[in-house]
Amino acid sequence: MKYKISVPVTTEPITMAEAKTHIRLTTNTFAGDVETNQSISPGVHIVAAAYSLEGSAVDVLGTNTIVNLNSGANGAGASVAAKIQESDDNLTWQDFTDGGFTTVTEANDNAVQEIGYTGVKQYIRVVATVAVDSCSFSADVITETGYSVEDDLLSSIITTSREYCENITGRALAPQTVETYLDCFPSVNYIELPLSPLTSVTSVIYTDSDGNETTLTEGTDYLVDTDSPIGRIVLPYGGSWASFTPYPINPITITHVSGYTASNLIPKSLKQAMLLLIGHWYENREAVMVGAINMTKKIEYAVDAMTSIYRIRWW
Repeated sequence: MKYKISVPVTTEPITMAEAKTHIRLTTNTFAGDVETNQSISPGVHIVAAAYSLEGSAVDVLGTNTIVNLNSGANGAGASVAAKIQESDDNLTWQDFTDGGFTTVTEANDNAVQEIGYTGVKQYIRVVATVAVDSCSFSADVITETGYSVEDDLLSSIITTSREYCENITGRALAPQTVETYLDCFPSVNYIELPLSPLTSVTSVIYTDSDGNETTLTEGTDYLVDTDSPIGRIVLPYGGSWASFTPYPINPITITHVSGYTASNLIPKSLKQAMLLLIGHWYENREAVMVGAINMTKKIEYAVDAMTSIYRIRWW
């Protein structure tokens, strides 16, 4: 069995802010670290039903973020219902959990509401519904970036630490699309897939000796097991794998998505192992450390201890 990552990780399980907190990296001034972005600009906004007033998107990846709803005067009997939405790609949006502001009425206008954004998406925005009459308000996204000239290096180290932990555990610590290749269908009724946890199977395709491709149908030709420690596709009761003369190179391709779907689902030991590696590689940037052999071994032993119980046993 062979595999490759066809769509790599887009959002690392350790944010830049988490990594900087771990290595105690604070290099900028308060003014340089904090940035305010307008999602909904100040002004008198007319009636907009069903959250049709959409604020501008703000890139908050790797930052500490709060969102302010600044309300001025409401019109007579008017109200403003606003909430935070989040997105991976600035195209598809969903509501951020606990991101709804208290509805603004005449009784509580001329005030500021604040919500901390604790999600893991790259983009957020504020959307609002204005009812009955026009209302004066705005929405600001305030980010603490803490950017330094070493951020590019630290970003690379974060990715490297994840890949290291994935390699020794056989787990995908963030969502990624994988293509798994087989030379033939097995004699057993299941196929185990690399990189747990398995999230979904996109396609199972086999190619015959003439180059003709056939796509199997999920639910009819195979079932998807995302609950087992090692994700699998399994034949339905009474089913059998297709019989065919295989193409000479990688005749069977299984495309699947693997990885923890949210950072808080990753075992804390694995995240801590990543942080240990991030701190070690940030402080020690050369291949050889003169006179520090024991320290290197201690880091390796600590990471080994934290990852050992989460290793996929056949990996």
